[in-house]
Amino acid sequence: MNSPLKQFVIQKIFPIHWAGYDLSVTNSTIFMLIALGFSMFIFTRSIVRGTLVPGRLQVVAEGLISTILQLMKDNVAPEGRQYFPLIFSAFIFILFGNLLGLIPGAFTVTSHIVVTLAFGFMIFFLITIIGFMRHGLGFFRKFIPSGVPAPIMPIIVAVELISFCFRPFSLGVRLFANMLAGHVVLSIFAGFTVSMGVLGFMPLLTNVLFIGFEVFVSGLQAYIFTVLSCSYLNDVLHLEH
Repeated sequence: MNSPLKQFVIQKIFPIHWAGYDLSVTNSTIFMLIALGFSMFIFTRSIVRGTLVPGRLQVVAEGLISTILQLMKDNVAPEGRQYFPLIFSAFIFILFGNLLGLIPGAFTVTSHIVVTLAFGFMIFFLITIIGFMRHGLGFFRKFIPSGVPAPIMPIIVAVELISFCFRPFSLGVRLFANMLAGHVVLSIFAGFTVSMGVLGFMPLLTNVLFIGFEVFVSGLQAYIFTVLSCSYLNDVLHLEH
């Protein structure tokens, strides 16, 4: 039986070395580009060329847009809607990255912590910049809760600061762990299906059911990432404790 971790190996497809740097195109790069291209195709075809009577693609695209708009309405103040492109772009890329990884033989870019942490830190830094742009140096009020006695204020400020700095890890590690675990289980049951011969229909049935569950998890993890991003955005827009 092949190792269930073999599917996560990053392989160089087009080796490129320039000025001492390794700029090779890998399987991870290719599937990132596929996810990007697929999302651009769907929204270009359905929104830019949209019709009064929507087709299937347009219904999907409009449904995704309305879902994230409602999510931002529920979790971010009205002025937060100007940041919809940022939140929606992250949601779509993660969603398609998750779903593409369920295709047999495909590579799941969100199963690598370097990718998910990169997304987590990107959202974290952009939201922090938004906080400074909105409040200036007053942004540091966020780490000073009102009504805290002076003797324990340094401890509370330290806790608030550490909690704030761990936000990108909460975004990245959660997504990475769920996608990694799900694909490992799928790979193990697929191995059982082959090794058990005629009795392989039992793990095969389990695998089919689990693939359906993983489709749900793929959407759910993209949604959770977006919910947390909206929560963090609302937090920097409104510093009141």
